[in-house]
Amino acid sequence: MIKFAQAARIALGSIGSSKLRSALTTLGIVIGVAAVVINASLGASFNQFFADEVSSVGSNFIIAYSKQPNLFYDNELEIIENTPGITGISPRKMMSGELNYLSETKNVDIVGVEEEFREIQDLQMEEGSFLTDKDSYAAVLGYDMANEEFGRKISHRSTVEIAFRQEDGTLVKKDFKVKGILQDSKETIVGGDGSTDLLVFIPVSSMNELAGEQDYGAFFAMANSPENVRQISDEVDERLARNFGIPDRDLEKEDVKPYEIFNQADILEQTEELGNALSSFLLVLALISLFVGSIGIMNIMLVTVTERTREIGIMKSIGYSRSNILSLFLLESVMVSFLGGIVGTAIGGLGAYALENFLKLPPVFPLTLIEIGVLVSVLVGILAGFYPARKAANMNPVDALRYE
Repeated sequence: MIKFAQAARIALGSIGSSKLRSALTTLGIVIGVAAVVINASLGASFNQFFADEVSSVGSNFIIAYSKQPNLFYDNELEIIENTPGITGISPRKMMSGELNYLSETKNVDIVGVEEEFREIQDLQMEEGSFLTDKDSYAAVLGYDMANEEFGRKISHRSTVEIAFRQEDGTLVKKDFKVKGILQDSKETIVGGDGSTDLLVFIPVSSMNELAGEQDYGAFFAMANSPENVRQISDEVDERLARNFGIPDRDLEKEDVKPYEIFNQADILEQTEELGNALSSFLLVLALISLFVGSIGIMNIMLVTVTERTREIGIMKSIGYSRSNILSLFLLESVMVSFLGGIVGTAIGGLGAYALENFLKLPPVFPLTLIEIGVLVSVLVGILAGFYPARKAANMNPVDALRYE
């Protein structure tokens, strides 16, 4: 039985004698493994990005939306507020209105909320402070609304005029004191309100007063912990359903309920599914590239076997067994592939880091990717090299020696 060290020297000698061919063979594996590493790292980064985005726009939030007008009132607010595990709640109502500052008027989206909305949605202040439940005609502006939408910047302590048009067509105007400006976040409020940078927040009581209404569009609540958010959300759902006369058997039928409810855990689960689907797609593309690289190894090894037919015949005539020949050619294939795997993993790691920075994704490179890159390359070397090695091992020594 040939020793491993001797087999390795022979394999390295063969690889070194055809440097260009070996380099081209290795290149296919380098590209394939690098593609696997890059795409696997990108998939992990996208998953982390989605999770960070959901976490950054709220704390254990539970959101109930009305599907029809005049559905949510103070009664429903109390139902959710009194649900065990709810630590904060704010009604939310969104309307279009006019914002006037220094004789310049813009049509804007105005959101009526209460004090706890800031904590629930994790809104950060650039200057001033957020609304409190004691405020009446006070406003908080998104960063872009205050700094870019008007000819002159709006600072906190400025006075703006806000106007709503009631159902009968009456335009109601009121001066509001700007109490604070939100930080420039470019983030979207969960629930489809758009970017915070272009919104105007006022007390929901003031909004209803000016609009001549009493209902709310939604409730934004906060659970006491991430672990309990889904359980508490289900309890809120059951209580609201009973309030609207919906039997327990219809709780799972979303089209029966006049409202919709979802929570942070639901969104995290959906984004995780999206991230996994994206990761799988990217990995399939990488595996196709790796498959092409393995075909390249097989073709080159078949050529090598043909070129070394007389050498194989000589080796068999001096006592090399079938298993010795098989081991030699298989080891040569694995060494080429292994080298390609090392280089491919390094290039893949650097490429993933560069792409993640370019796409502004959180850099995620699990150390297991190094193991995967090397393991995959060795496996490819074995699978791609087995047939050529077997062909070499099965050669008739007499026919091999006669080969020209």
